[in-house]
Amino acid sequence: MDLLKAWFRRTLADPQIVILAMSLLVGSLIVFGFGRMLWPVLASIVVAYLLEAGVQFVQRLGLSRTWAVLLVFVLFLAGLFFLLFGVIPIITRQLTQLVGALPGYVTQGQALLVELPRQYPQLVSQEQITLLVGNISAQLASVGQQVLGWSLASVATLASLLILLVLIPVLVYFWLMDKDRIIAWFVSYLPRERHLVSAIWRDVERQIANYVRGKVLEILIVGAVSYVTFMVLGLQYAALLATVVGFSVLIPYVGAFTATVPVALVAYFQFGWGWEFGSVVIAYTVIQVLDGNVLVPLIFSEAVNLHPIAIIVAILVFGGIWGFWGVFFAIPLATVVQAVLKAWPRPTESTPEAEASEAQSTSDA
Repeated sequence: MDLLKAWFRRTLADPQIVILAMSLLVGSLIVFGFGRMLWPVLASIVVAYLLEAGVQFVQRLGLSRTWAVLLVFVLFLAGLFFLLFGVIPIITRQLTQLVGALPGYVTQGQALLVELPRQYPQLVSQEQITLLVGNISAQLASVGQQVLGWSLASVATLASLLILLVLIPVLVYFWLMDKDRIIAWFVSYLPRERHLVSAIWRDVERQIANYVRGKVLEILIVGAVSYVTFMVLGLQYAALLATVVGFSVLIPYVGAFTATVPVALVAYFQFGWGWEFGSVVIAYTVIQVLDGNVLVPLIFSEAVNLHPIAIIVAILVFGGIWGFWGVFFAIPLATVVQAVLKAWPRPTESTPEAEASEAQSTSDA
């Protein structure tokens, strides 16, 4: 109990720690309490982070910020238009084709499973295969019901999507155009003495901006290279599989292995065992090796100093809380936690305010 009291006296005696704690508390309450309602705002902030680098680049060419924002925003709208009417329809069409081909794939897979007890009787029994086939059929029936339910709710989903397609670009425009005024308004409500919070924020903001921009660039490069590779090799559903491979880089260590499953299955059912199947697997492996050993070190100028266990735990925790955006921001959020823990005073550290408080407590006693 005495140790706890001493810790509270030492912590509350430092106003910088109190300001940091209050900032973290308010930020957590806002995110946890209103995160699901404010996710379009959070998504627009992410996009604004991405576009801010382009705005600053155009400004260095000699244009004012107003013209730089207008130019970058027009390019953003053009890219969004291409994504909505060029890329997404192709992916949707290939997904529909894949769903239609799934029964044939399942039949082929069941035929292969039925042959296992005859080829490897010591390892697999007929009862085990029958149970496995029954479980697979039940899972496929459940997935079919979910797809049907999604189709019935597609009208409401489409209406919400159309609203977001208007709302998010508008928010992005104002984040970019009124950036300085918004930051000044927000800072005006913070205490003047906030050196610790400011130092942590500068460090975290630099890492988050570097991570978000680098990760989006990595997704685009890996997805584009995968698409061209799959097209050259004649693999079906190239755009859909390239999209899966591109987004797999969001989850370090696990994403590459997870994306291997659909790529290998489609290649096997299309080509069977042979050189074509082997070439797809080899090409996919080369892409992953180059991504991890060449592309990532080039894109990310500052490596995230986090242990792999910490990264995986962060992905599980924040992904479970916020879904896709939690996975996307797992590493930056883990970096925030690391920066706060690094700045938080250790028991052996002492500040002038804490020493004065402890001296006053001793004299009162």
